[in-house]
Amino acid sequence: MISMYDLVKKILKETNGQICKHCLGRKLSHIVEGRDNINRGEKIFEDLEIPEPENCVVCGNIFDKINDDLFKKIYDKIDFLNVEFDTFLVGSRIDKQIKTWDDELSEKFDLDVEPIKKELNRIIGREIENTLEKEVEFEKQDIVINVDLRNEPKVRIQINPLFIEGKYNKLVRGIPQTKWPCGKCKGKGCEECNFTGKQYRESVEELLSEPILEATNGWQAKFHGAGREDIDVLMLGSGRPFVLEIKEPKIRKINLDALEEKINKMTEGKTSYHNLKFCERNRKAEIKVSSSDAYKIYKALVKCDKPYDKDKLASLNNLDEIHQQTPLRVLHRRADKVRIKHVHNVSCEIIDDTTFEMTVKTEGGLYIKELISGDEDRTKPNVGEVLGVKSICEQLDVVEVSEK
Repeated sequence: MISMYDLVKKILKETNGQICKHCLGRKLSHIVEGRDNINRGEKIFEDLEIPEPENCVVCGNIFDKINDDLFKKIYDKIDFLNVEFDTFLVGSRIDKQIKTWDDELSEKFDLDVEPIKKELNRIIGREIENTLEKEVEFEKQDIVINVDLRNEPKVRIQINPLFIEGKYNKLVRGIPQTKWPCGKCKGKGCEECNFTGKQYRESVEELLSEPILEATNGWQAKFHGAGREDIDVLMLGSGRPFVLEIKEPKIRKINLDALEEKINKMTEGKTSYHNLKFCERNRKAEIKVSSSDAYKIYKALVKCDKPYDKDKLASLNNLDEIHQQTPLRVLHRRADKVRIKHVHNVSCEIIDDTTFEMTVKTEGGLYIKELISGDEDRTKPNVGEVLGVKSICEQLDVVEVSEK
């Protein structure tokens, strides 16, 4: 096994003696004791009684750029953005050639040591931790401080999103779940939409997100729902799960209980929001994925074109496997294919000779309006087919969305 001093001599020869204490200490971190790489490098130069060179062919003296001027830029940027954070991570950009030289030197002598960027990030991070009393966090951090060290150092702050989950109820018809751009101007603003850029004046998303954006001083909000109901459909019961993503929030510590109460007073009679709480990024995907146990319960007012056989209503409870081709009304946004869904149970209440109310529990993803009408035989079997009369869904409410 090669001795430490033999390895030092080989590295010095390979670099023509032009290697700084940072880089030499890092290359020998696995065999030289020391509190950090600088300390290790200094020990080696002292033991060999040779001065540290002015220039380093490995890093190009990049560590000299980690100075008071750089930290002033970082703190000034944080102050300018007025961003609230407890945890952070440092990222850096360096010349590709520096990384190449550093990697080649490690490979040549089979050195399993940290790359140069990791040391740069650690040194910068440690100084910020000590000065601002914040914590470096590798998994889930509030902000990322990106430092470009390729020329004159530049600093950019990435503010990570904030995620809030909850449930909503929609109490009136005519409100979409999310913002709809105007069909004519595509959101630019025109006479058709009164220069709002929107097809509808408000949405479940906007009624919630605007007060939260104001409270967080965020840049933009994105609504992620566990499915969606049509604009003319109510969302009742315990509500539909959602996650609201707030992009670039400058304020992260908000009182969600107080905010929920404030929003519900503002939206009273139209929408309501419940159980707001902070969550992690992965909740976005989790609420959108339906398990085999997930279900939804709907209440539909069914209108027939002529009197129906009331004795046949009981047959609707035999509906089970439904083959549903993408409904004509959503073909513009969904692939045209047949999806197999299941009805769990059906109960009916007679209103008159041509009208009844149907409560149906189904697997998520089944289009109920088309289950009733048949959608020109694209959904089979269907309610009209079972009853032997043309049927339409005159009114629809979502009663329950399962949380599984």
